[in-house]
Amino acid sequence: MLYGFRFRDRADFKSCAPGVTPSPLDQKIGVGDGAQRVFTLVKTYGVSFAPYAREIRKPVDGSVRVAVNGVEKSAGVDFDADATNGVVTFRAGRAPPAGANVTAGFLFDVPVRFDTDYLEVDFAAFDAGEIPKIPIIEILI
Repeated sequence: MLYGFRFRDRADFKSCAPGVTPSPLDQKIGVGDGAQRVFTLVKTYGVSFAPYAREIRKPVDGSVRVAVNGVEKSAGVDFDADATNGVVTFRAGRAPPAGANVTAGFLFDVPVRFDTDYLEVDFAAFDAGEIPKIPIIEILI
């Protein structure tokens, strides 16, 4: 329970719909003002009724793609993405212009920890075991 780790939720681990490859146009992460260079990755659930924006804190390193007004930018040239906190930082002189939509596509993990100090293991068969449940909970940062 003491240590957190990254968990890949196979039902929800990317910025786009299941079966699709992430594109830099998947999620709106902000609007430029000509000076702001730091944006937090978010994934929005629901479209019209009660949309919920979830901050993504653990993107998969190297998977983040960003676009400004629909034009993809280059990682390491135009922006840097921090895989430890989910922040996209545009480099000096490359801040999105005023009114420009900033979008991103990415893969992500969820920061979790075990919810118990003990795992029940069933060794019903020879050389095979089963763990009926492994309780984990998301770490909210």
